[in-house]
Amino acid sequence: MNKPESKPEFLCMAPWTHTYLSPQSERRLCCASREPAQNFEQYIDTAGGSGKYNPLTLEEWWNSKHVKDIRSTMMKGDIPDACQVCNHKLLNTDVYRTYFWHMFKHKYDDIWKTTDDTGATTMRPISWDYRFSNLCNFKCRMCGDMLSSSWETEAKKHDLIDENNPKNNWLKEPIRSEMKRWQTDAAEKEFGSAVEQGTVEEIYWVGGEPLMYEQHWEYMKRIIELGYADRVYARYNTNLSRVDYKGNNLWNILGHFRDWQVCASIDGTGETGEYIRTGLKYDQWLDHFKQGVATMKHQRQLKLDYTLTTPGLMEIKNMVLLAEELNVELLTKVTFAFDPTILLSPMALTRELLDEIVDETVDWLRPRVTPLTQSCLDVLTNMKNRPTFEEQWGEWAEKEMPTGKRRLKNLDKIRGGNNMEYILAHDKRLLEWWNNL
Repeated sequence: MNKPESKPEFLCMAPWTHTYLSPQSERRLCCASREPAQNFEQYIDTAGGSGKYNPLTLEEWWNSKHVKDIRSTMMKGDIPDACQVCNHKLLNTDVYRTYFWHMFKHKYDDIWKTTDDTGATTMRPISWDYRFSNLCNFKCRMCGDMLSSSWETEAKKHDLIDENNPKNNWLKEPIRSEMKRWQTDAAEKEFGSAVEQGTVEEIYWVGGEPLMYEQHWEYMKRIIELGYADRVYARYNTNLSRVDYKGNNLWNILGHFRDWQVCASIDGTGETGEYIRTGLKYDQWLDHFKQGVATMKHQRQLKLDYTLTTPGLMEIKNMVLLAEELNVELLTKVTFAFDPTILLSPMALTRELLDEIVDETVDWLRPRVTPLTQSCLDVLTNMKNRPTFEEQWGEWAEKEMPTGKRRLKNLDKIRGGNNMEYILAHDKRLLEWWNNL
């Protein structure tokens, strides 16, 4: 295919440079793409999978018809359906497509030299996001069993899993054992081979909780041993509950790499943050984060990764003040809602209440905003133009939102401690909305 005079607006570098694998061995263009499931439907997938376990190797996926079609669609200047999250800014305003362009624009000319009219390419992945399991010590309320082993354990204990839903077949034997073997024998072999060959230019460590992965510490040390860490960019999304493992320290290891970025997940300070992220010890988290601040060489290396929830609306000011105190970026996203039971999304509020809270917060934030907190202001402003549950789903939202409330109240009962009523009581308007559901 001939190279156009200017880059197609919706072309993303990910299909030529990046490979993603979920803890259940599902392959996607990236963690934000919306595609049909292969085996077990994940939270933003557009269609359910077979419920059977037939994982694809990298070789089977890389130039499959699905991926080739997406590449050729992008090269023609059209928009793939899989890229809705970036196209419509469903999570945040600084979209993933922009990140991939920033990282790999030096490979842009190679796209046109190595890709034929069908979308097949001879380029190979240099960016890796492999999630070797759902191992995690947190049970964040907007998460679930596919991304947290702690969630999984709780859900099994309290019969919260619909065994008749094919997407949950990964929890059953013999599939569970087959999946563990495949992740070790195939996924780790693919990633390990790239590490040994020195073809890795970027690693995105996510989980589960990646700092609990044995593989994380092994592969990072191996890259250092092989002598090319100074050519590798290391990126993380972590709950930062640990920074030390068997005599290894995260901040010391990262000092060997070309550059790095740690997005530390935190969705509120103090008791509100600890409520949203079950397992969080806020003071410990803050100490770990400040250790990283002491080692960073520029402001892009550490970010407060703030997912805006309904109770988190009350924490925006605290999070902005924390970003200012630490002199780091506040990366803000909105809890994604794929149905009207997800009441942790602030889009569940009525339009009147949402606009009232957003306007108040914007009025406070706008005079003090800096490049470090601009993302938060952009997300808040964008929420004014996004449909609420009622506007998006109408009667279905009215019918299903009480189901979401019962689900959250049941979690509160199971976990004990503070509950939603206690947290929302910090803003009587939010508590009234909750009580009226």
